[in-house]
Amino acid sequence: MQAKSEIVSRSVSSVSSSRSGSFFARLLAILSVAVTIVMVDSVNADAEAANPKYAGIVVDAKTGNVLYSENADRLQYPASLTKMMTLYMTFEALEQGRIRLDTPVPFSAYASAQAPTKLGVRAGGTITVEQGILGLVTLSANDAATALGEMLGGGSEDRFAQLMTAKAHALGMTRTTYRNANGLPNTAQMTTARDQARLGIALRQHFPQYYGYFSTRAFKFGSRTIRSHNRLVGSVRGVDGIKTGYTRAAGFNLVSSVQVDGKSIVGVVMGGASTPARDAQMRNLIATYLPKASNRGGSSALIAQAAPAPAMIETPAPVQPKKAQQMAKTITAAQPPVSAAAADLSLPHKGPLPDARYQVAETEVAYAETAAPKSDNPLVAQPMPAPTKVKTMAFKQQAAVTAPKPTPASMPSEQDDTSVDNVTTASTTPSPTRAASTSNGPTGWVVQVGVSPSRQMAMDLLESARSKAGKALASAKPFVVAYAAGGDQLFRARFGGFDDQRDAVNACKALKKAGIKCWAAAQ
Repeated sequence: MQAKSEIVSRSVSSVSSSRSGSFFARLLAILSVAVTIVMVDSVNADAEAANPKYAGIVVDAKTGNVLYSENADRLQYPASLTKMMTLYMTFEALEQGRIRLDTPVPFSAYASAQAPTKLGVRAGGTITVEQGILGLVTLSANDAATALGEMLGGGSEDRFAQLMTAKAHALGMTRTTYRNANGLPNTAQMTTARDQARLGIALRQHFPQYYGYFSTRAFKFGSRTIRSHNRLVGSVRGVDGIKTGYTRAAGFNLVSSVQVDGKSIVGVVMGGASTPARDAQMRNLIATYLPKASNRGGSSALIAQAAPAPAMIETPAPVQPKKAQQMAKTITAAQPPVSAAAADLSLPHKGPLPDARYQVAETEVAYAETAAPKSDNPLVAQPMPAPTKVKTMAFKQQAAVTAPKPTPASMPSEQDDTSVDNVTTASTTPSPTRAASTSNGPTGWVVQVGVSPSRQMAMDLLESARSKAGKALASAKPFVVAYAAGGDQLFRARFGGFDDQRDAVNACKALKKAGIKCWAAAQ
């Protein structure tokens, strides 16, 4: 590096002797700095690739093709990349109308006591959901993540972590297990670079209306101006998010989304030795693999949007301290999600959005199967876990939940997708006022399109499925089966009246083409 700098200095000095000295002196300084930066980045990137904890992947976000992969399936600690799933669950709740951007988020004593970095809200205080989102994407605030998790988990972060894990598996993140909402150390909380790439793509495709928050570079919180930890946003062309992370055990992690010149990639670096080394490796990956990405495709989702999370258990917000009341903002539902915070954001706060978004069918509620992959690469080809991992249920609020002791993460086995599954059902006494049967229904082969926490929702699923499937269900008989699961009553939405297995499977295939998840079973 020193020798190259001296060559540049000699070449520029020979010219500056016959020209304006001040101009070429400035040019010399600029060139020397540029050469130094390039060489330092190159050294850092090479060192990072040789790091034994390192894992990385680059995925073409339009085609799903894996452009680069190294240790992409090795288990790693996610650190604050965990907050990507916390935000996914938050965006989902916003989209479903279960919360709003101005919904108060209460801080329990446990949330307030989380280790830094944090917003520093004391127990009994509140922030808005939007302030929580901004706190996570910029400061990576651990207290705000826990507070959001407790609110969405019905008062329990442990229950929320279970919902996070179920959602991860539904999205195809088969090697990911969550134990908390913020990513603070827990030996059972594990993931892989490939799983984080899936989550990064899912965030972009499923919630384009909220994804712009990830490009926030600063926001005002009371009298504080909080700036983003993500140094690539604003410094690398096309980078529009997503998230950084660090713990001593995990190393330095980073997920980056890039969209420029019609091309789009998501890169993941995990286990970095330092912030500069991690960032340099990501710059190197972007520079190397973005030119190889396709500028076609992107008309459909690579990561199928999974079933909605169980309904949030509403908890009364504590009395808001005077200081928190002064800094909270009023945001109406009619205001755009990102522009509502425009007054408090510095520099660009909304990045480019994907061309298309997966439109979730109303019938995708409880059981999901693997979507057909758009390519043969490992990102989209790995199967989802067994359907029962995605079961929807409404949790009853409890006074306290015992936190699980950290144990080695238990990874679900990958299973082949199948349209046939033998099930056993239990039923309760049907209501005589229901139009569809709530008994065990017809014998023989049936097609199930979902599970809901109420009869009415199950009936709605059946009506929606029939309207979308057309002739495939013309002679099928809709019915609802009630059964108990862990003390809660759920309702299976099914169609019966099929002559044999072939007819049931063919009907299910037709439903899938209409965007409806289903499976066939022998009743």
